[in-house]
Amino acid sequence: MKPFPIPVVPADLPLGPGAHNEEEHLDYLPMPRDMDTYRAPSLPEPEDLADYPVVRELMGRVLSALQATSQGAAGCSIPVDDLTERERQLIDQLLGEGEVSALVRELTPGVELRAQESIFAGIWRVRLWHGAQLRSDQIEIGPLPAALLLTAHEDGHARYQPWVGALPPKVQNAPMLVEEVLDQVQRWQPQQPAHVINLSLLPVTPEDIGYLDHQIGTGRVLMLSRGYGNCRISSTRLPHCWRVIYYNSMEKVILNTVEVVGVPEVALAAPEDMADSHARLLDIVQYLELA
Repeated sequence: MKPFPIPVVPADLPLGPGAHNEEEHLDYLPMPRDMDTYRAPSLPEPEDLADYPVVRELMGRVLSALQATSQGAAGCSIPVDDLTERERQLIDQLLGEGEVSALVRELTPGVELRAQESIFAGIWRVRLWHGAQLRSDQIEIGPLPAALLLTAHEDGHARYQPWVGALPPKVQNAPMLVEEVLDQVQRWQPQQPAHVINLSLLPVTPEDIGYLDHQIGTGRVLMLSRGYGNCRISSTRLPHCWRVIYYNSMEKVILNTVEVVGVPEVALAAPEDMADSHARLLDIVQYLELA
């Protein structure tokens, strides 16, 4: 028998179990590394609180308002413009920064609203800025600052402009998605579940997404929820229509959606979260009262 011209196994390769080291390895998607959780605020020493009776009284009002709102009452605002800079710094220390922040561009001409949820869900620090000048500073209690909802409502009633003429190159499925969004917007009713269009699972091109965003427009409200990764929420120029994009901790898009809903749930402080915040804030207020 003639020798086989190409050896199946190199002559110098050792044989047997464990003799061959596999160089290939499995590549896994990186898992999110950070998750925001509740951290109790750093409290001043009792002797350092003696000079802040206004702050103690104000935090008591916030506690009462939070309890009422968590039980179904309407939200409310408590101005802090008249407080001294040191008193407002103490309030910042007590409230901290939570997971959700928001921006309203051009709330009125030249005025920008910036809202930051505290570490207590349902308690927001809301400021109005005109350029670098602070125009208003207040604490707002509620699932979401009222100005965000009002602005999104105003933007959602802008006149819709249908596309005229030939579609842009590489736009394929976007016109059908726009029709679906418009149909859901027209049929939307309060309290109904969100209608979610998951663009991540659909055969859409980047041009499709660009066409879709152009047709539904971009509103003035932008929110960022930082939890297990980030979630970017923006209003559109259609009523009850939002763009919601989720990122992992590596800033990679993991879910890209259009939601037809009153407000995306990820942005809202739920009643049970506000009830939990009330219990945590009660401990802080009791500490302040003992100071």
